[in-house]
Amino acid sequence: MVLTVQASVIPIDELERQFSLVEVEDTQFFQEWQNNLPKISDIEKQMLDKLKRGYFNLLKHPPLLENAIRMAIIAPLLFLADFYLFPFHIKAEKSVDISTEDQGLIVEGRLDVLVLKQHLWVAVIESKRAAYSIEAGLSQMLAYMLANPHPEQPSFGMISNGGSFLFIKLIQGQIPQYATSSQFDLRRKPGNDLYNVLSILKNLGELTRTNSN
Repeated sequence: MVLTVQASVIPIDELERQFSLVEVEDTQFFQEWQNNLPKISDIEKQMLDKLKRGYFNLLKHPPLLENAIRMAIIAPLLFLADFYLFPFHIKAEKSVDISTEDQGLIVEGRLDVLVLKQHLWVAVIESKRAAYSIEAGLSQMLAYMLANPHPEQPSFGMISNGGSFLFIKLIQGQIPQYATSSQFDLRRKPGNDLYNVLSILKNLGELTRTNSN
């Protein structure tokens, strides 16, 4: 079943009504971000620590827009997770304009979506405010994932605004179901949540390779 969705405008409650989409609270549904994760090497940890320092250096020189986020955070993560290597290829979708209200002010932004081998999606939220919530892109990301031309396998997504990361799993079928991971944040202390993000990306990449063979 292939669904056609206008990702630019549809909220989650509309997705739930139109496509019987259900959010699953059972932690067993989305174990791929929790269990059997590959270990991160010491060299990778050093690189991720440098990415984290670079991100906070960028915050000192606003506005932090999506091009800077992609270059400083997203592109290195995809490189370390081997998404530039065969059998993956990256395809850019059309950007989606998004807006939310924050304390009486309309905050406008943009969602840039990358597709990796039709089963894994990465979205970057760009805004004039670095603190733009990744929740703002969740419904648009789900709309893209629902329109996956290969719905027979689970699909996965990651949304980031540079400082926060959220993973999504979607299983289609007669009743499409989705769940999200915990949110990972570079402000969380102690440690570096990018270790978790890279480990999950590697695991989802391996699952995507296996499922699409």
